[in-house]
Amino acid sequence: MSNAVTRGHRVARSSRLWDISQVGLPIGALIIMLAIIFLIRPAAFSYFGFTLLFKLATPLVFASLSQMLIIMLGDIDLSNGSFVGLINCVTALYLQSSPAVAILIYLATIAAYAAFGLLIYWRGLPSIIVTLGTSFIWLGTAVILLPSPGGSAPEWLSGFMSWRPPLIPLPICIAILSAAVGHLVISRSSYGPVLLGAGANPRAIERAGWSLMGIRLAVYAAAGLLACLAGLTLTGLTTSGDPNIAPSYTLLGVGAAILGGGSFTGGLVSPIGTVAGALTLALAGSLLSFLQIPSTWQIGSQGVILFLVLAGRVLVSERTS
Repeated sequence: MSNAVTRGHRVARSSRLWDISQVGLPIGALIIMLAIIFLIRPAAFSYFGFTLLFKLATPLVFASLSQMLIIMLGDIDLSNGSFVGLINCVTALYLQSSPAVAILIYLATIAAYAAFGLLIYWRGLPSIIVTLGTSFIWLGTAVILLPSPGGSAPEWLSGFMSWRPPLIPLPICIAILSAAVGHLVISRSSYGPVLLGAGANPRAIERAGWSLMGIRLAVYAAAGLLACLAGLTLTGLTTSGDPNIAPSYTLLGVGAAILGGGSFTGGLVSPIGTVAGALTLALAGSLLSFLQIPSTWQIGSQGVILFLVLAGRVLVSERTS
């Protein structure tokens, strides 16, 4: 009996350590970077300062959650940034003058996003190859629609993205709400284990009576919707369209999902950790600017920050094993 109790305590302790590695490490890295910024610029510790620091984080949060859903299935999406750029162009061109046309295009692109997910499943194709091809489709379509930067965002959209709610800045509010909704769906709802199982052990999910085709269709459609929200919010911030505005979102989204506790093997993701990872990567650029690191070194420095946090997660994971 005592041995069983001891094993139970060990399992519980390992589970707690794994939860910390998923959520605690990216949040800890975020807090450390904020502390460094506040030491350098105490004036940043204000409502206005937080708004400036996280102003561009909202589109990255949605793009990262979109990538997280694909990674949850054991796939990877290399078209994420190009898709966000396409939505940005469509929004800048049509949402103000022809909202019905814009909405139809949104629905069509989300449906196409889901269709490519089904193609990967039906034919057993590598997702990295299919999504690399679709990235050129999204980018080419965006360039055809808007060959050069231009267009304008609707006033209501740019007004919403510049809205200042009381107490908590809008980017933080959106991040908290997104993390809470994702946590409820993935970790707390009855469908959460099914969605995670579709990536970790698809045969078991299929034997349990669930349709893998239907799951993948729903997950890819949800990922397309989140990427669409990323494009909308990005347009509200930039107030114009540009086909090449978001290529970095692809790898930043992957980095945020993995930083937040995700696994390329599928079946292991954390919405809260992913949002924290997205905020961390968004804040890294501001931190490097405050440290007066030349722009030519900033990309490498962001990689070092990501590497250090991931190394910490690996150390915690080894302790759980």
